[in-house]
Amino acid sequence: MKDQAEGRLAAVRERIDAIDRELARLLNERAGCAQQVAEIKSLGEGDEQPIFYRPEREAKILKRVQEENTGPLSNEDIARLFREIVSCCLSLEQPLTIACLGPAGTYTEAAAIKQFGHFATARALASIDDVFREVESGAAHYGVVPVENSTEGMVNHTLDCFMSSKLSICGEVELPIHHAFMSLAKSDAITAIYSHEQSLAQCRGWLDRHYPDTPRLPVASNAEAARLARETDGAGAIAGAMAAERYGLRILATNVEDEPNNKTRFLVIGAQEVGPSGADKTSILVSTRNEPGALYGVLAPFHRHGIDLSRIETRPSRSGNWNYVFFIDFDGHETAPAVQAALSEVQAVATDVRSLGSYPKAVI
Repeated sequence: MKDQAEGRLAAVRERIDAIDRELARLLNERAGCAQQVAEIKSLGEGDEQPIFYRPEREAKILKRVQEENTGPLSNEDIARLFREIVSCCLSLEQPLTIACLGPAGTYTEAAAIKQFGHFATARALASIDDVFREVESGAAHYGVVPVENSTEGMVNHTLDCFMSSKLSICGEVELPIHHAFMSLAKSDAITAIYSHEQSLAQCRGWLDRHYPDTPRLPVASNAEAARLARETDGAGAIAGAMAAERYGLRILATNVEDEPNNKTRFLVIGAQEVGPSGADKTSILVSTRNEPGALYGVLAPFHRHGIDLSRIETRPSRSGNWNYVFFIDFDGHETAPAVQAALSEVQAVATDVRSLGSYPKAVI
């Protein structure tokens, strides 16, 4: 019986080795095609800088491989694997630098890696404004900034930056937020707990049960909390698992958040227009006069043309007191006839309408 099992195991391993050799051959063949794409683009763009990263093309690839997936790998696993393959091949065409809100080890960096893969270089910056400036100056190809949390709401600073920036939205990333409790100390020797104030609030129930009398100290970011836990005797931190790896901490507990479905939405910002992928979203800025029925006049065209609105946010206008700017997200690409008709009607009743870009919806 043992000899039979060993024989079967040897046969399966031999098959795995053969598959690995074929995978390596096919991956190199795909990489060679990517290099040909780069050569063709460089010849065809004239004096303009060729654009190598195409979010709509990548979204189509990920959607297709998930639709064709027969298991046992999950759709999420398939998407993650192909994201890295695309990232590797894209690095042969153009190595990408991605600006993101720092410090290193934050959820924003994790979102950048989820979107662009490990073959892109993530550059952690001190503020959302710095991310916008880095991309505007050309020092980074794209930026990743947080815009919305499912429990804490909108990140208003990101919305405000769009009012003065000419950058467009090129994509979106949705990242499940799972907090971990980490430290160099043992779990019964924790004397202080560091984290961002929002993370402390999101984990209040778990902290009340396990560390009701331990001081909770808010800091600027979860990555900063992890750094302090590394440098402070008896300190613990609540942060993402990436921070534990980055700062050499031991994870003492996982999924310590009170709301298990907590997600944060991030935006990819850049200087390019993105073509339709077949499953798109559009974001616009709309300015209106301060008068009765102004918002209704803006929203009614979308209803008439059967366009689903997914988000409406209001921010004070910088042009005058008691005037407002509406940030509106809706389904569809701005090149679609129904969207164009609706936007034309909105422009007729608003003082200003500015497209922030159409982009593929987040891929799992």
